[in-house]
Amino acid sequence: MPKSWSAELLEFNGEADHVHLLICYPPHKLLSSLIANMKATASKTMWREFETELSKVYYKRVFWTGSYFVASCGGVTIHQLKQYVQSQDTPDV
Repeated sequence: MPKSWSAELLEFNGEADHVHLLICYPPHKLLSSLIANMKATASKTMWREFETELSKVYYKRVFWTGSYFVASCGGVTIHQLKQYVQSQDTPDV
């Protein structure tokens, strides 16, 4: 993430159709703008690195939808949140 956002990616994982990010960011920043910036940057990077492969699947230079889900968490530790993100796309045992 750019330094201008003063945000830190603490954990990342994903499933077949979405990703989970644990982000620490200052409350005075607009979360919707941060997410839009991350999506735009990731899309540009993916198209730059994998244009041949992506153009076989996508007919537009779009990688993400405009939607997102955000939740704030209270009463749990950062360690517990990291474990949750790490366990995504893992079959139940």
